[in-house]
Amino acid sequence: MSRPRKKGRDVHGVFLLDKPQGVSSNDIMQKVKRLFKANKAGHTGALDPLATGMLPICLGEATKFSQFLLDSDKRYVVTAKLGERTDTSDAEGQVVQSREVNVAEADILAALSAFRGEILQVPTMFSALKHNGKPLYEYARAGITVEREARPITIFELKFIDYQAPFLTLEVHCSKGTYIRTLVDDLGEALGCGAHVTMLRRLAVADYPIEEMMPIEDLALLADSFPSGELDRLLLPMDTAVASLPQLNLTAEQTKAVGFGQRVKFENPQALSGLVRLFSENGQFLGIAEITVGNIIRPNRMVNL
Repeated sequence: MSRPRKKGRDVHGVFLLDKPQGVSSNDIMQKVKRLFKANKAGHTGALDPLATGMLPICLGEATKFSQFLLDSDKRYVVTAKLGERTDTSDAEGQVVQSREVNVAEADILAALSAFRGEILQVPTMFSALKHNGKPLYEYARAGITVEREARPITIFELKFIDYQAPFLTLEVHCSKGTYIRTLVDDLGEALGCGAHVTMLRRLAVADYPIEEMMPIEDLALLADSFPSGELDRLLLPMDTAVASLPQLNLTAEQTKAVGFGQRVKFENPQALSGLVRLFSENGQFLGIAEITVGNIIRPNRMVNL
């Protein structure tokens, strides 16, 4: 029996999309996939339809490493409207409470200190976290509230940018799992007036350069002008998704062995441990492996080109 024919090209790498407002991350990812004529694509952590900014799209074999970008630090700029709390904690929801805003800049600066560092955050009901196999937002839309446990997150930086009452703008550098809408909602309660997100833009994911981002309109124009293969020069190498891992260069013999999924013992003068990026003797990215006790390379997620 013959294998089903693939739809699309074998193209591998990471495209840094500047996501527009008003569309879901999945819908815009599918557009990128079609423009590259790729047979496989995945995004690296959804942005709300309200949000804009950096959304790395992994194509082909790069999808094997998308989890590392899901788990990476993020940076955002967010504008909140004080005085109104909504059921979704953003401007797309219904206002559920309005309060007078008697907040000065000094009050905001004082309140921000409680939200820096390692804190606990209760995820919003309008999130993709699963409960009994269903995303929380499905319960929320049905009017059902599910008990959620507070989760540890880290706010590495929470910078005051501007305050023109009732609008407050902040910059946030945070760990994975941080809900900016919840952060704004909690800050609004700390200020005693409530708040919700009116603008959210993701500035950075991991160490990807902001200047490499491209709007979907620009990509579409290039796709109309050039053959698909020409678009591939816009892709970042797939190993950039795991750039935080140490690099290990293999010999030709080791490269062949790990290519067959075999475990390989090696000299370890760098005292490497845990996950590493593997490269062949000629500099080709092979995938990631785990260094186990006894200096053994155990292949983990290998590239299949």
